[in-house]
Amino acid sequence: MLLLGGAVLRTSLTDLYLRYVKAGLRPFLICAGVLLVLAAIMTLWYEFRSTDEREHDHGGDDGHDHGDGKPHREPMIGWLIIAPVLGLLLVAPPAMGSYAAGQSGTALSTADQSDFPPLPAGDVVPLTMLDYASRAVFDKGQSLGDRKVRLTGFLTTGADGRQILARMILSCCAADARPIKVGFAGQGPTGLADDSWVEVEGTYSDQQVKDGVNGEIIPFVEVTAWRPIEPPKEQYE
Repeated sequence: MLLLGGAVLRTSLTDLYLRYVKAGLRPFLICAGVLLVLAAIMTLWYEFRSTDEREHDHGGDDGHDHGDGKPHREPMIGWLIIAPVLGLLLVAPPAMGSYAAGQSGTALSTADQSDFPPLPAGDVVPLTMLDYASRAVFDKGQSLGDRKVRLTGFLTTGADGRQILARMILSCCAADARPIKVGFAGQGPTGLADDSWVEVEGTYSDQQVKDGVNGEIIPFVEVTAWRPIEPPKEQYE
């Protein structure tokens, strides 16, 4: 329990927790980690105090008396519970990327909307992948017009063998992650491997294809400029 609480605290007090859950869950993770550590300390204190009392009553016997007059030790196999905790402490899996996106259909069908607010002012408007894809599909680009937008995501190979832009979205944690996918019209990124992060600028394109995994619509963006970037601290939307 102490190791688990420590692992949760270590994860939640750094940016590592963003690979598992949404950013808003950080305070709950910290509280859970603190409670686990406190509970573990109290349990250890109670166990050692009880052991000292048993040793005094049984003349130094460090086993547990189950009422038959014979000491019984706890099974050593219980220590195997430490294995997953050590895995969390020593192994930090990356955020889900192109492989996960390629195995799942676009999540756009879960975000059907009918009314979209006007885009904010500015020469280039930064949008989330979900916002752009929703406007492009369900609003047929009317709220986008000819405005230039900026999208950020990683590259993954689509069903037709061409690279597209993707970003994983979370409802709660990585277990429910689904990809949002946007194809490239115009001069899209070239020469980069899957999972490379890019920043793309462009305008609305009425080109669409169906996702080869679940048959939902994948919208496109007319690329006017792009550049490779480092993976952002918060890789999920």
